[in-house]
Amino acid sequence: MTMPSDRLTTLEIRAAEQEKIIDELSGQIAEQWKVIERMQRKLDALTNRFLALEEQAAPDVPVTKPPHW
Repeated sequence: MTMPSDRLTTLEIRAAEQEKIIDELSGQIAEQWKVIERMQRKLDALTNRFLALEEQAAPDVPVTKPPHW
């Protein structure tokens, strides 16, 4: 039969291990969030660049009926 002090020590060890894991996961989430923000800024810049190029490449074409009409 385990003694109460052994059970308490086991619980303290588990709590310390869980706290360490939670801190590590929190750090990983923070790093991933930075990556996501950086990727979002790049996507926004590429979208703006694409729209600007699209506006330059497509001249205003008048809407007319095709020749076979």
